[in-house]
Amino acid sequence: MLLKDFYTITQLTVKDHLATAHITINKNHEVFKGHFPGNPVTPGVCMMQIIKELTEQIVDKKLFMESASNVKFMAIINPEKTPDLVLELDIAQTDTGYKVKNTTMFEDTMALKLTNNYLVI
Repeated sequence: MLLKDFYTITQLTVKDHLATAHITINKNHEVFKGHFPGNPVTPGVCMMQIIKELTEQIVDKKLFMESASNVKFMAIINPEKTPDLVLELDIAQTDTGYKVKNTTMFEDTMALKLTNNYLVI
C-alpha cells in the first residue's frame, strides 16, 4: 500500500473477470489534514492508486498504469460523511497487461468511473 493505513478492504469478491471490493477510507489519515482542513476530500489520485492496488492483488502481479481514459469524478468522496465505498472492477487481460473498467460508489451515488490500462512490471 503506497499510503499506509489510507484504506481498509472489508470485503473482496472475485468471479471470473469481475471483482467487487468494499473498502473504508481512514478519515484520520494525514492526507486529509491538507486536502482540505475542515472539509476533507479524497484525492482523485488516491482513488486511482486504490484501483491499481486492488487490481494488483486480484491478478497477483505488480502493475504500472500506462494510461487512463474516460475518467469521470462524479461526486466528492468525503471520508467523514461517506468513508465506505464499493468498487466494481471489470478486468480484462491484454497482450501487455490488463485493462480495468471501474465504477466507484458510496450509498446510491456514483462517485467515479474510469478505464485504466496497466503494464505488468
